[in-house]
Amino acid sequence: MKNQLIKRTTLGIISLMVIFIDQSSKYWASTQLSSNQIKGFIPFIIQFRLTKNTGAAFSILNQSTIFLGLLSLIVSIALIIWAYKSLSLPIWKGLGIAFLLGGSLGNGIDRWRLGYVTDFLELIPFRFPIFNFADIAINLALIFFLLDNIKRRSEKNELF
Repeated sequence: MKNQLIKRTTLGIISLMVIFIDQSSKYWASTQLSSNQIKGFIPFIIQFRLTKNTGAAFSILNQSTIFLGLLSLIVSIALIIWAYKSLSLPIWKGLGIAFLLGGSLGNGIDRWRLGYVTDFLELIPFRFPIFNFADIAINLALIFFLLDNIKRRSEKNELF
């Protein structure tokens, strides 16, 4: 089976789109919602609730903005170097890099500029932390890396 590849310029465009969507949506949330105000979106599924997160996912490392900001910068630089060294990458790995870079920079921009990350998406049926589009992109990146791993393993088994 022929491997689909994604070029590094496409990775950059995807990352920039993720950052744009993330920052635009956070701007909207911070101008249209007051802190902890609940605004319905999709009934019984998703609502908007503006919060300021000084930690990481699931509020771990709370009040660690400087550390998390530096970590975001280091991860972003490493991803840019990885993408730059490759003219093209397998599609799932490339998408993983693009979404992880966009999500990491999206939340990093908040940490560097504001001292916290703006979260505003809340799942109603579950007791789940409030999140944003950068968080969604980071989780999608993990799924893309997993798909890349599964694809590579299945290709190895096809050879034998």
